[in-house]
Amino acid sequence: MAIAKALNPYGDVRGERLSGIPRAKGRAAPLEPDLANDDGEDDGGGGGGGLRIGIVNPEAVVIEDEDGSGGVTLLFGAEEEPLEPAFGSNLVEFLDDKLLASISDDLVSDFKTDLLSRSDWERTYKKGLDLLGLKIEDRSTPWPGACGVFHPILAEAAVRFQSQATMETFPAGGPVRTKIIGNITVEKEQQARRVSHDLNYFLLDRMSEFRAEHERLLFSLPLAGAAFKKVYYDPSLGRPVSMYIPAEDFVVPYGASDLISCPRYTHIMRKHPNEVRKLQVVGFYADVELPEPTTTVREIQQAKDDLSGEDMVQNDDRHTLLEINVELDLEGFEDRDEDGEPTGVALPYVVTIDEQSGTVLSLYRNWKEEDPLKLKRIHYVQYSYIPGFGFYAFGLIHLVGGIAKSATSILRQLVDAGTLANLPAGLKARGLRIKGDSTPLMPGEFRDVDVPSGAIKDAITFLPYKEPSQVLSALLGTMVEEGRRFASIADLQIGDANQQAPVGTTLALMERAMKVMSAVQARLHASLKQELDLLVDIIKTNMGSDYDYDTDPGTTRTKDYDGRVDVIPVTDPNAASLSQRVVQYQAALQLAAGAPQMYDLPELHRQMLGVLGISGVDKIIPRTDQMKPLDPVTENMAILNGKPVKAFVYQDHKAHIQVHQTAMQDPKIKAIVGQSPLAGAIMAAASAHMNEHVAFQYRREIELQLGVTLPAAEEHLPEDIEVDISRLSALAAVKLLQKDQAEAQQMAQQQQAQDPLAQAQQAELQIARDELMLKNKMADADVQLRTAQLAVEQERIASQERTAQAALVYKARAQDEENAMAREAAQVKRTLDGVAAAAAIGQKQSVQDLAQAKHQLAGITTAASIGEMQSTQEAGEAARKLQAAELMLKLATQGGQIQDASSAPPPEPGGIA
Repeated sequence: MAIAKALNPYGDVRGERLSGIPRAKGRAAPLEPDLANDDGEDDGGGGGGGLRIGIVNPEAVVIEDEDGSGGVTLLFGAEEEPLEPAFGSNLVEFLDDKLLASISDDLVSDFKTDLLSRSDWERTYKKGLDLLGLKIEDRSTPWPGACGVFHPILAEAAVRFQSQATMETFPAGGPVRTKIIGNITVEKEQQARRVSHDLNYFLLDRMSEFRAEHERLLFSLPLAGAAFKKVYYDPSLGRPVSMYIPAEDFVVPYGASDLISCPRYTHIMRKHPNEVRKLQVVGFYADVELPEPTTTVREIQQAKDDLSGEDMVQNDDRHTLLEINVELDLEGFEDRDEDGEPTGVALPYVVTIDEQSGTVLSLYRNWKEEDPLKLKRIHYVQYSYIPGFGFYAFGLIHLVGGIAKSATSILRQLVDAGTLANLPAGLKARGLRIKGDSTPLMPGEFRDVDVPSGAIKDAITFLPYKEPSQVLSALLGTMVEEGRRFASIADLQIGDANQQAPVGTTLALMERAMKVMSAVQARLHASLKQELDLLVDIIKTNMGSDYDYDTDPGTTRTKDYDGRVDVIPVTDPNAASLSQRVVQYQAALQLAAGAPQMYDLPELHRQMLGVLGISGVDKIIPRTDQMKPLDPVTENMAILNGKPVKAFVYQDHKAHIQVHQTAMQDPKIKAIVGQSPLAGAIMAAASAHMNEHVAFQYRREIELQLGVTLPAAEEHLPEDIEVDISRLSALAAVKLLQKDQAEAQQMAQQQQAQDPLAQAQQAELQIARDELMLKNKMADADVQLRTAQLAVEQERIASQERTAQAALVYKARAQDEENAMAREAAQVKRTLDGVAAAAAIGQKQSVQDLAQAKHQLAGITTAASIGEMQSTQEAGEAARKLQAAELMLKLATQGGQIQDASSAPPPEPGGIA
């Protein structure tokens, strides 16, 4: 007989494991009716209180009460047919003890190997924890009471990072916001709002440990460089849990780079016996007995206990459990191909082992049942400070730990030097004795001394202690400054910058100073996003369909958590601080002021108020999509009061436009509004609102021309439909234009025919046009007359120029002739002189000379007669010259008077004008 099982009335198995017999796999089938007795008579002899015996098969006998209240099944040498366990079952109940022991030995050995491979990392981390200075150190070297202070650069950096990251990742409204995936609709926006509220409700109210665990993570992360979160469903609490895991409690093998590709990683858990028992009762752990836990304290935990002032006064009663995520190829649960043959591929499992006894408490499949690829599920989130060479990222202990150690040493030297300078020690003569004791003197105290001989100063010699070194002090300042700058905890002196500098310059300075922290903030944002995704999956799977509170009718958690809404942290990965985001929005507001038509200013201001943490933003700046339709008079009142208004497609837009126009043209309203400092804004708002109505009215007119209703403005149109609508709309727009032009022309004609005043004005306009045409003609004639006068004047000027040129030519000729006559007169004079000289010789010769002179004078007279036509003055001059010649001839004939005649002055040349 292999095993005995008790059966309840419902046929469920309630098996008890027998000593020395392996576990039965599967469950026994319910009892069938007794087929051995077809006559239905009782075999047990009366009363319904007997037994029924049925032979199911030759190797099994079933014995049960007639009322079916109980019984046993006896199996003779036959093995029970194993049944496939449920996918989410704890496989420890279905595996042999030897196989479980083998799995435990291998995994615990691998864990110790992994722990040994990071021993140097643990030593470095422990030394860095000692530099935090969270515990006052009493030193006895170089003397008791020497300075034991630590420089706070590491502690300052950790506290600053924790404070800043906490405010960024966990604001008062909750750490979760949502983003709609795909097209944005009203339904999706409402769904996103419900999901965001539900997750913030879980994190703020239901998961009471979340914030405390998160802040613990944010303190350890900058120091160790790595920290972890475990997100899981706790059946004992009935809700999701997100627990912080220190880096020293998360062990990975050598060469691991990330959780996805890591073949094995171990979470070291410590649970009280009652916690373990709770999980055993709910069936999460196998119901096996564990030995009493032993005390095991690792070095890093001991260092943390020293810093926090905790001390284990008695044995730690917590069990140390190893939860190992590993890939195994289990016998009986192999990965199989399409033909049902084992592939030899190891599958992901989660194995929980008691480290002390090696007992396997649980072994679960670690992939989704519907996943054909059987990919490993990740229940942990890794947070990294500065990723480096290996799995564990670098922290401040690795980056500035050396600077912190040196700064601590220099600081202690400076303090000790000051102590020695203020309270110096020295040597005294053996015979010098101080009455009382040798304790240091108090301020204002005098004591008696016995001096053997000489002065007191000759019996005492002080050691040459110096004051604290200024070089060391300067070196300490330099090291601290470099460490603070490298750790990005230096204060940004915005106040020292130019207050008139543009916002972009200030933003650039902040961006430069916050670059390292911005990168850390971005990594923190990405890790928190992974944590929220795990939390969403757990809530969707384990927390039921209905919300825990009243919400929109007809909505359920299952419907809302359908993947259409993405859950993201409230942090901004592009801005590491509030001041940086405020400056960014200030820059955006400056750009919007230059081109307001390109921006949605209400939304920009709404986001700015949200960044500043101001609540009730929608009440301060109402959203247009939440406005209700108003009548035109109420709209005018809202516009005058500076409140937003909105037009709706179904309204009577012509009536609204008419009411708005009459209000804007009303002289009383114009006079009152004109005195307001907001007159420009009011008129702009009224004009913008009327433009909305005009746009809707134009849309309605186009629809009338088309004979169909156009799709909604926010509706996405396929390409072919959009092209067809565009072509039809073009034709409709032309028809509408022609219609409006015809109506405008007809209206103008009707107004002219019906309005006498308009006709009179038209006649006046015609008269004015005629007068203008007459004036234009007169102006043209005047222009032509002036043109003719100008031509005559130009001709006259040209004639004068020609006359002046001719006069110059004539004058030049006359001048030439005058010069010639002057030369001839000079020749005559010389001739007369010769005649006078020859007069003494003889009259005959004089007569000849006289005849010659006459001949010459005749030539001159002939030339003068030719020039007489040009100038009368020239002829007169020639006559005077002839008279002079006759006079000279007379003188020559008289003889003795020739000398007197020759001495007379000659006629002046140049007499011709």
